[in-house]
Amino acid sequence: MPSVGGVPPDRPLRVIIGAGQQSWPDWIATDKTSLDLLRPELWGSFFGERRADAFLCEHVWEHLTEDEGRAAAGLCYCWLKPGGYLRCAVPDGNFPDPDYQRHARVGGPGPDDHPAADHKVLYDYHRFSELFEQAGFRVDLLEYCDEQGRFHYHQWSMEDGPVYRSLLLDHRNREGRINNVSLIVDAYKPLE
Repeated sequence: MPSVGGVPPDRPLRVIIGAGQQSWPDWIATDKTSLDLLRPELWGSFFGERRADAFLCEHVWEHLTEDEGRAAAGLCYCWLKPGGYLRCAVPDGNFPDPDYQRHARVGGPGPDDHPAADHKVLYDYHRFSELFEQAGFRVDLLEYCDEQGRFHYHQWSMEDGPVYRSLLLDHRNREGRINNVSLIVDAYKPLE
């Protein structure tokens, strides 16, 4: 079996979807030109016969419609090995800070050139988990806010996929204050 992105067949294949400027050691960074969640035909060209051990996707799903998000979840499911996972983070629709919500909302806070201008969905943990469960995944919530705005954290390892906009890494979360969070899930493909 040939290498993908220079990763030999005997090493785990870990891929960042929609990496932008993000890069992490031992992860292959991709963008829309190489691995577009809305263009399944690119995935066969990228992976060949291989399947990924892990996907990492930070703040991409909110730029898809909910139907596109469901299709993208199914696409990731198909290209993961059994037992593999997708770590996915989006803005949290239950985070209680009004300024955060103004920036994260559908359509963003203002000008068309703002990164959030094309947000199409603002997820809460129920809706986001269900999207992946419908694709066949088992979902583990890592970070999220509940309906009362309380923040929940389930210990997770950065080695399994760092998420910058998280309690652990975001520079805005300092001195015991949570100023910026993401809704983060691990979606596991069951062993068949």
